[in-house]
Amino acid sequence: MRLALVRGVRKSKRVFTTRSDKTTALPADLVNSRSTAPAPRRLWVGDVTYVATRSGFVYVVFVTDVYSRRIVGWNVASTQWSEILPMQVLDMAAWGAGSRLDGLIHHADHGSNYTAMVYTERIVELGAVPSTGTVGDSFDNAMAEAVNNLCKTELIRQRGPWRTVEQVELATLEWVWWWDNSRLHGELDMRTPVEVKRAYYADLESANSVSAGQSSRQE
Repeated sequence: MRLALVRGVRKSKRVFTTRSDKTTALPADLVNSRSTAPAPRRLWVGDVTYVATRSGFVYVVFVTDVYSRRIVGWNVASTQWSEILPMQVLDMAAWGAGSRLDGLIHHADHGSNYTAMVYTERIVELGAVPSTGTVGDSFDNAMAEAVNNLCKTELIRQRGPWRTVEQVELATLEWVWWWDNSRLHGELDMRTPVEVKRAYYADLESANSVSAGQSSRQE
């Protein structure tokens, strides 16, 4: 890297945005710091981060599929209200998955915007199961926090200062597309999330075709 005059971007010190609501009964932790899933649309993780702009703080939230590391939903807003910020992300992700999320676990931290009744009820309504991590566990929602950190490292600090919500929103849209379709992930054997997702369903279709062919011959 020195010979090529290339220098890696550095991550900043961690800033906490989670504010738990101690009066709310929380869903159980169904993940236990697990960072793997057997297939797409089995485990999603979500977290919120913030961006300072000249017009005030902007909040950014992502929902990531653990199997492929694909960002399946995202939103940028000037408020953390559950009905606006994470709810719109959840609906976006559900729409992309065919509107139903049966058999899926949606995991998040103890932030009040994720544990609000309206949000957890929406998760259940879609057929998924809500999960929240344990307090004080640094590995609790590590993948979601890593996505936030990389967004800050690769986008926010490289192209700032930022002026408006709309500017951050447009830049985030471009970054998410790049993350899913062009960025090579070391955890995915230097493949993109979209490649990993397509490979899974291609293998599944091939296996089903072989199984169907064997059944036909037996008949």
